[in-house]
Amino acid sequence: MPEIGDLAPDFKLATDAGESLKLSRLRGAPVVLFFYPKDDTSGCTAEAKSFTDLAGDFAAAGATVIGISPDSATSHAKFKSKHGLDVTLAADEEKSVVAAYGVWVEKSMYGRKYMGVERTTFVIDSKGRIVEVWRKVKVPGHAAAVLQAVRKLAGT
Repeated sequence: MPEIGDLAPDFKLATDAGESLKLSRLRGAPVVLFFYPKDDTSGCTAEAKSFTDLAGDFAAAGATVIGISPDSATSHAKFKSKHGLDVTLAADEEKSVVAAYGVWVEKSMYGRKYMGVERTTFVIDSKGRIVEVWRKVKVPGHAAAVLQAVRKLAGT
């Protein structure tokens, strides 16, 4: 699992817009990666909406916000349209990126163990280094805390 100070693992994924997104092409400005378990579930919807509510503030700070889950690009497009989301959603169907970032973990619900995405957010600086990490994210207030870290990084 990458830590603060590490170079963020590069990746190339399909987005909700049907485009290809390569992380290393975003160097020169901060990037927020929020990993979430599943499109259109209550916690994931609340998290994506909270980042959308602050999208203008992230843009003003020069940051790109990207949500990543194992759902398909088609699922992401429907999720984004249904909830009016204003963040890029990237599809990690092979689970290679969630594995590289150490967020594909064993989870437990009602005594049943299964593999899934642990809600985690990374802030990456303009040089591609990880500067902040939130693990086991609790959604209320999270996007605002991330924005504060991005503003600090940007010096605004």
